[in-house]
Amino acid sequence: MPPASGAVLVADGSGARDSPPAGGWDVVVWLRTSRRQHAADGTRGDTADVVVDLHDPEWPVIRHLAARLLPHHRWHLAESRAFFGVRADTWDAKFGDDLPAYAAAVEAAALPPGGVVLDAGCGTGRALPALRAAVGLAGTVIGLDHTPQMLAKAREKGNRGLVLADAGRLPFADGSLDAVFAAGLVMHLPDPVDGLRELARVIRTGGRLVLFHPTGRAALAARHGRVLRPDEPLAEGPLTAAAARSGWRLTGYDDAPGRFLALADRTT
Repeated sequence: MPPASGAVLVADGSGARDSPPAGGWDVVVWLRTSRRQHAADGTRGDTADVVVDLHDPEWPVIRHLAARLLPHHRWHLAESRAFFGVRADTWDAKFGDDLPAYAAAVEAAALPPGGVVLDAGCGTGRALPALRAAVGLAGTVIGLDHTPQMLAKAREKGNRGLVLADAGRLPFADGSLDAVFAAGLVMHLPDPVDGLRELARVIRTGGRLVLFHPTGRAALAARHGRVLRPDEPLAEGPLTAAAARSGWRLTGYDDAPGRFLALADRTT
């Protein structure tokens, strides 16, 4: 970390900016104080060393911390649990109308009947019924999430086979699963390539990866008040490259306004 006497800029979207010192800033801290300010200031937060979400001033959450300041494994899991934990009670009320999109994505994925499928980052379990229908009575569906409150909501719906764990450190043996379904997961991983590599580790050769979001990338960016960039992890070029580096071959890519769906097969 930089010394205590280093030059630190704290920006909150108000428009005020201190003049940088001769050597530049040692640390740039970006405070997301509102969606409106985040939109007005464009992508400044993408280049900050620290990003703190203050949309709820009573529950600040670190959304990004440069690896040079602290390794991801030292902070990311706790902060991500904090972010999602307080949202679990209202998650289904806010996003419950997405269920048909989940069912359509699972159908398009052509998962193997009788297979073992992991829903990585299952949240409140919105994809689990469709996944169970896809693999049939002979198959197995495992719902995994790192947030206890989310799994509690999934359990209230009668779901079983739920695992509390970090998708970046899966508690499964190499090549033990047939497919993984991941809705909205990649954008929350501290390192997308490492995350995809860990998903590949537990999937047999020829197994399937399904990356899904019930909103297309452009619509989702607009919802969050940011500008869509071609170098983002889920853009087709970067995702194709990341998949190849992590043991996958991208076989399908659909970024329509109403959904994002990417399919990949395990190569080795």
